[in-house]
Amino acid sequence: MDLQKLLKAAVDAKNLKFGKSIHAHLVVSSQFSRDHVIERNSVINLYSKCGDMSSARQLFDKMRKKNIVSWGSIMAGYLQHGRASEVIELCRNMFTEDKLCPNHYILATVLSSCSHCGLLDEGKQCHGYGLKSGLIFHQYVKNALVYMYSMCTDIKEAISVLDSPPRSDICTYNSVLNGILVHGDLTEAWYVLHRMMVECKYDAWDVITCVDLFGICGRLKDSILGKQVHCRVIKTGVDCNLFVGSATVDMYGKSGEISYMRKVFDSLQTKNEVTWTAILTAYLQNEFFEEALKQFLQMDLERVVPNEYTFAVLLNSCAGISALGYGSSLHARLEKIGMKDDTVVANALIHMCLRCGLIEEANIVFRNTSHRDVISWNLMISGYSFHGLGEEALNVFQEMLVAKQKPSYVTFVGVLSACGFTGRIDEGFHYLNNTMREFGIEPGLEHYTCIVGLLGRA
Repeated sequence: MDLQKLLKAAVDAKNLKFGKSIHAHLVVSSQFSRDHVIERNSVINLYSKCGDMSSARQLFDKMRKKNIVSWGSIMAGYLQHGRASEVIELCRNMFTEDKLCPNHYILATVLSSCSHCGLLDEGKQCHGYGLKSGLIFHQYVKNALVYMYSMCTDIKEAISVLDSPPRSDICTYNSVLNGILVHGDLTEAWYVLHRMMVECKYDAWDVITCVDLFGICGRLKDSILGKQVHCRVIKTGVDCNLFVGSATVDMYGKSGEISYMRKVFDSLQTKNEVTWTAILTAYLQNEFFEEALKQFLQMDLERVVPNEYTFAVLLNSCAGISALGYGSSLHARLEKIGMKDDTVVANALIHMCLRCGLIEEANIVFRNTSHRDVISWNLMISGYSFHGLGEEALNVFQEMLVAKQKPSYVTFVGVLSACGFTGRIDEGFHYLNNTMREFGIEPGLEHYTCIVGLLGRA
């Protein structure tokens, strides 16, 4: 009976109970002493892959002899189950305790852990080791390195690794594209897209590639590039995928191509709440507020359950045309289903109330919101300023500072506008020259416009 094969079958099936019975048999048959490294590695791998990290660690710590596979198995388990910080510590211990050097699998695991923890300095040390040892020429390591730099917002270094050998595959490009999309650095987008077109033929594109590409085209608001990408996606055959379809709708919406967006949406055989929210968002962004509200009725008829982002889009559409009645009915529905405390929904409610002139109602929603973010505070400050209530706006700003919520660029537009309404010239200049600097915010055109208004009212 080959117990190694049985353990592998238990791992593949994620059958921990069966794996434990094999472990018990190994112990009873005296095949599991501290010197049986291969058997212990297999059992550690079983517990790690099945999520029982405490048992895996117990066995690992009791091993008299550990080899590179022992360390790799326990590290991969910790990474897989969201405990990336443990991997970094284990890597250090591997060097100091057993004087073992990482192989390409372990180095890729450690780099992935650096990505999850945002440890750029440690990631750079791994990069240096990869260059010195030559492990960087393994595709696994290159992909992990590109992903680490992309997730740690160092897109330029990610592209530098992308340009180095070995040849990049679709996983490498997916990492860079995702980094560009997540961190909003579009300066390198054209270069990466051009390289990918040359190195990776469209038949190698997967769902992740297509979703990221549409996301970048939408951010660039480049409908011509978006249409070219769409043509290639159709050739890959993944255009019918639900995620790709939703991303296509979103891309055309952000590019202002409403007719193309509608054609893609109508051609989708399956639609979920993400797809519907994508088309509602597109109508909102292009100021087709009534069409967004109309489409929601169709969504309801098809019995698709809306999520918090759907309701936020609808409430913002109501704000766009001051549809107070429709907004009130949505508010009542949110109360009924218990979603009004969600921060995204609460912010949309505040915005709608303020746009409809319901200052007190907006304040009530704001006060009842348990988790306020910077947008919540900005809405109230800007809302009070917009309605000429400068004193109230400045009071909210002081509350914001007491609550230790860091102000943003937009916050100070509302604050300086409020100073203009209340005639507080000295206070306005203090916020411009001192407070903004303290928070690392560089004054822009909007702030200086407020200062001009402030001096004009003096």
